[in-house]
Amino acid sequence: MTTVPQKTAQKSASVRPKSKGGRPKGKVRRDQVLRIRINAAELFLIRAKAREAGMRASTWIRQAAKAAKISSRWTPEQMQVLRVLTGMANNLNQLAKQANSGKLLFIARKCDSLLVEIDDTLKYLNNHDGQDREIGKEL
Repeated sequence: MTTVPQKTAQKSASVRPKSKGGRPKGKVRRDQVLRIRINAAELFLIRAKAREAGMRASTWIRQAAKAAKISSRWTPEQMQVLRVLTGMANNLNQLAKQANSGKLLFIARKCDSLLVEIDDTLKYLNNHDGQDREIGKEL
């Protein structure tokens, strides 16, 4: 039996490790998956907006989630304003009933003032930041 000498690989300081090839790994590792259910119209809308922005749908959704500002539907103060608005609507209904009975001049003045109050209240409810405190003082 003869032995064959094997070549031994010697590593020198100048030898770099062999590159695996492919795309380098990103700085942010996204290894979590979120599955959501959407209908065809929502999917079309997301894809269209992502295409318009020049990005993939997943990137668009991540950026939209980061930029979204969530606020509560109704604060307790807004609920109180809504109750007052309901009362105003009831008063307007009673005035319309009186108008049908013949007391028109008094009712016209009352309706004008009530419509101004309703308009102010609706403006307050539509104010998203809730900074309009003048109406809140009256209620």
